Amino acid sequence: MVIIGAGPAGLAAASALIERGVTPLVLEAEAQVGGISKTIVHEGNRMDIGPHRFYSKSDDVTAWWLSILPLQGAPSSDDIALGRTVPLNDAADAPDPSRERDVMLSRSRLSRILFLGRFFDYPVSLSAATLKRLGSSRTIRIGWSYLAARLHPTRPERSLEDFIVNRFGRELYELFFKDYTEKVWGVPCNEIEPEWGAQRIKGISLAVAIKHALTKAFRGDDSISQKETETSLIGRFLYPKLGAGQIWEAAAARIEQCGAALRLNAEVVAIDLSSGRVKSVRIRDTRTDAEETLPCQAVLSSMPVNDFVLRCRGGDVPDEVLRVARGLIHRDLVTCGMLVSKLAISNPDGSPILDNWIYIQEREVRLGRLVVFNNWSPYLVADPDTVWLGLEYFCQEGDAMWTMPDDEFAKMATAELASINIIDEADVLDHVVLHVRKAYPAYFGAYTEFDLVRQWLDTLSNAYVMGRNGMHRYNNMDHSVLSAWAAVAALIGEGTREDVWRVNAEETYHEER
Repeated sequence: MVIIGAGPAGLAAASALIERGVTPLVLEAEAQVGGISKTIVHEGNRMDIGPHRFYSKSDDVTAWWLSILPLQGAPSSDDIALGRTVPLNDAADAPDPSRERDVMLSRSRLSRILFLGRFFDYPVSLSAATLKRLGSSRTIRIGWSYLAARLHPTRPERSLEDFIVNRFGRELYELFFKDYTEKVWGVPCNEIEPEWGAQRIKGISLAVAIKHALTKAFRGDDSISQKETETSLIGRFLYPKLGAGQIWEAAAARIEQCGAALRLNAEVVAIDLSSGRVKSVRIRDTRTDAEETLPCQAVLSSMPVNDFVLRCRGGDVPDEVLRVARGLIHRDLVTCGMLVSKLAISNPDGSPILDNWIYIQEREVRLGRLVVFNNWSPYLVADPDTVWLGLEYFCQEGDAMWTMPDDEFAKMATAELASINIIDEADVLDHVVLHVRKAYPAYFGAYTEFDLVRQWLDTLSNAYVMGRNGMHRYNNMDHSVLSAWAAVAALIGEGTREDVWRVNAEETYHEER
């Protein structure tokens, strides 16, 4: 049994197989597990590629995460400093994050939009503070455009632009969605399929956001569950003390202890087919270039699905399937980790910002999103008197931003952050630049014909795809875990292939279309 990829999906699949008495071989092309959920260490500072919130409406997923890293039993250092009350594990042996390494933190979520030099709620809501910052004329235009969108929605929804305008009105779309989304994807919103909105924005609209804001103060539920809250609106999430990658490193160690084999630096370069089955995979050691062929009874793959299709050998892959696979597009990411002695920006009342993410809507900079790692976990930062930032730039592999030398890139990122008054360039202490390939599967290009790829994949009797890139679907981590479990269940006859594809598919939305 071969699993391709040691990210969330691959490790969840390995765990599920082990529970059923099967010890798989897990192949990972990188030198580290976790995929795009891994954590990089630079000079003692820990940096996520993302980062990623641990939150799920599936009790089984949450329980699995907490079986690997138990919930904190005492406040973290920043909880104490801020006088913040958080849900705690009341078990006698619950870990104290100030003393123990393997612990899951319960975190308060705050993300905001920086626009016109001011902070706005994310997701957008028409709170009193938001209306004041927007001004009366903009507020009136927002109200009228929202009313127009509700009375005369675009049907059918043919693009992400249609999807967002129908739910927020054109004025809010132009103010808070259009520029940032086009930074992320590099194409106009009217060229992106509406499925992206159905899977990422889900049940959010202006009316839902306003209702959430109005009722937030009266809700007593501050638990880690919040199952009745839309994912985009949750106020609390789980997060490993030492970064998202910590849980995947622990999961990898656990499956190895149970007898599974894990091979790093093992890139799958060919998939040999025979009679509608995968009979073997050929791997290349990325350190030595040595190649080896491994026979396999079955394959569970989370590698990019276009790579999977294009590396198939010995079978008749239809030309149309190959054409679509070549046309599937990913968006890549360059992240600049930046250590500063202090931030120049603060809240209007002078208090320090507690944001996890800041979405940069300012049009004069290419910076897309800013991560404040201290606010994810204080233990990610080697020196608690410094601030550890992640500056996220969305790009395409091979373009000018991707190929820019690291020092030049860091200089550009520093200048941009200073230009919008978040830092003073003199306060920068250190930096590191990371390149992340195929971070986001795109909903344009050949995506409209993806069903051709899916239908062909489903003819392979002993191969199943799973996870974000394996399914070319913008999944959260819990969706990747659920798709892996569904793939294992289908493989052993406890489920169907349709169960895999049903994960994170907004069936109601598709039926409406």
